[in-house]
Amino acid sequence: MTEPTAHGSVVLREFTEADVRLALELGEDPYIPLIGSLPARPTRREAEEWVRRQRSRQAEGRGFPFVIVADETAVGTIGLWLRKLSEGIGIVGYSISPRHRRRGYATDALKAITEFAWTVPGVERIELYIEPWNRGSFRAAEKAGYRYERSLPAHHEIGGIPKDMLLYVST
Repeated sequence: MTEPTAHGSVVLREFTEADVRLALELGEDPYIPLIGSLPARPTRREAEEWVRRQRSRQAEGRGFPFVIVADETAVGTIGLWLRKLSEGIGIVGYSISPRHRRRGYATDALKAITEFAWTVPGVERIELYIEPWNRGSFRAAEKAGYRYERSLPAHHEIGGIPKDMLLYVST
């Protein structure tokens, strides 16, 4: 990626070592560590290792992780993941730090990453999986132009428990 991807109030940028602070903040949320590779309540070293892993994902061909920046402050993360690229599918996942929620950052970040995703060779469809209780997330998805496709019973394991998911798509 040569230029930052932006939409509305946010810019998406690659991870830097300065994002350890964001990792520590996200790790304090009770839900975010359950849905990704960030440990709950990470130590500084665990946060540093997590940031390093994010920085290597693109080179490994796994996807494109970004930090969501608003007013020069890192407010969350978003990624386009390529594990289903052979099927023409990119998968988007994101998290906003609790203290930065309800400001439209998720919607703007989804719009930015969606624009970016359509430039990735092979992406013909973008999927987003949201737990049914997460109203803020599916409202953000709908505002970003994603449409609800169907419910997926026991689709994702979160915290060791199979959870129902709502599938939202952009085509």
